[in-house]
Amino acid sequence: MQTPEAMLDWLKSKPTLTALCEARPDVWRQVRDELAQLVARRDAAELKAVAERAAQAALPHERFLSGERSGRAFAAQVEQLLRQRMTELAIRQYVFSAATGVRQGKVRFNLFNGLIAQRLLFKRDFERKPVSLRWFRLVWPLLWQRRRLMPLVEQRGIYCFFSRELIAALAARLGQRPALEIAAGDGTLTRFLRDAGAMVDACDDYSWHKQLDYPDWVRRMDAVEALRTRSPEVVICCWPPANNRFERQVFRTRSVQTYIVIGSRSHFVTGNWADYEAQTLFACGEDVALSKLALPPELGAAVYVFERIRQ
Repeated sequence: MQTPEAMLDWLKSKPTLTALCEARPDVWRQVRDELAQLVARRDAAELKAVAERAAQAALPHERFLSGERSGRAFAAQVEQLLRQRMTELAIRQYVFSAATGVRQGKVRFNLFNGLIAQRLLFKRDFERKPVSLRWFRLVWPLLWQRRRLMPLVEQRGIYCFFSRELIAALAARLGQRPALEIAAGDGTLTRFLRDAGAMVDACDDYSWHKQLDYPDWVRRMDAVEALRTRSPEVVICCWPPANNRFERQVFRTRSVQTYIVIGSRSHFVTGNWADYEAQTLFACGEDVALSKLALPPELGAAVYVFERIRQ
């Protein structure tokens, strides 16, 4: 078993739920039993509250990271972080399984479904392309394994697909205003918007470097630093992590007039909803027309637009 100090350093590397369970099956049994009781109560508000508390507690404060790493108190704090991280990931997995219908076993397409999905959604391998909405509506219903798509591609940092119509609508909304995509991953959305004529830069902290190939033009920079140094007028983020800390800086950046979030309708899958609901400088609402252009529909994606109303 790892020492508390080694466990803390490992937790900072963001291991998967499976890895956490294998490392500490004793802790996982306790977390699993608690979550089973929680899910059985079927209280969405309670589930959301538990997920938010777990996500916040799973992010240790810098003073804790740099402080004394010995003694019972430190060991207990590390184990609590472990429990909270297991809880957060398990709830996210539960919600994702409910959305996709895939609950256990390996996820894979058969030959027909895989071939059609590849031609419809990708240019090559896992390189996405703007999807023809007309063809999507014709072909997608023919795939009886369509709910398996997202579990297959999520491990490659793909959380949704963009229709041509969505890209065109977003590019029109941006116009020629300087824009920045934060937490951009491999920059797919920025690439599509640039091809449509928008002036967009992309940044990411490269935390997914083991899963993604980052092109050189995606700046290696976290969102807070990028917002401070780039002073964009428009900011875009696709599928921001639930309860993240960086979106708060978007609302604090005086240059930002519009913030566009492509995320989930579920408040504990994506986005910092505490900050969304607390800030008063922007008017916010879902753009239902844009939401319908994010794919696939089974994902329950939504496009939220924040427009500044005061400095």
